[in-house]
Amino acid sequence: MGSIYLIRHGQASFGADDYDVLSPTGIRQAEILGEHLGHLGLSFDRCLAGTLRRQQHTATSALQRCVAAGLPAPELEIDAAFNEFDAEAVIRGLIPAMLADEPDAMRILRNPKDDRAAFQHLFARIIRRWITGEYDQPGHETWQGFLDNVRGGLERLLAQTERQQNIAIFTSGGTITAAIHLLTGVPADKAFELNWQIVNTSLSRLHFRNGEATLASFNSRVHLELLKAPELITYR
Repeated sequence: MGSIYLIRHGQASFGADDYDVLSPTGIRQAEILGEHLGHLGLSFDRCLAGTLRRQQHTATSALQRCVAAGLPAPELEIDAAFNEFDAEAVIRGLIPAMLADEPDAMRILRNPKDDRAAFQHLFARIIRRWITGEYDQPGHETWQGFLDNVRGGLERLLAQTERQQNIAIFTSGGTITAAIHLLTGVPADKAFELNWQIVNTSLSRLHFRNGEATLASFNSRVHLELLKAPELITYR
């Protein structure tokens, strides 16, 4: 039996002009993850990431620490199937029809760091509308399209794997959510309730055999908890 580790990227630059950059905390989280993997002696036969900088930076930072611990590190492979969905485009597409019910939405979206709870409430409501498929906008990424991309990436990977391989995928919370939905059959809205709990650089583990994968563990963040530094436990 082999294992696929779905690893969420480190903390990105929430509220900045360019979200797709690891914050200093995000870089440290990735380094801590790599050090933890080194202590465990857990090496990977393959490592993949999406095309996003925050995913690839997390991968390279963690793998550098693995190498420093004496573990082999395969070349990082890039597959856009493991990208995050375009949250900004989803918000732009759905928010106009919600303004009557959410009169403070534009203020919240302009300054999301000022009231994270309000932003999370609004974003969760947008996502609930998005996953129904009832509000799809022409030319915008749909939940079904995103789901199909993730499914295709997992199917390609499973078709290429060998027994007892360890594979790491450095990806994002939405992608992990889609994988959980696909593998467990949990409804999409319930899967996104889990999404809000996924910690930066946490590991969710899949077991696979004969081209079939199952969820073995979810959202492990012990590498951060061991340091007893609550500021390293982040969700966005």
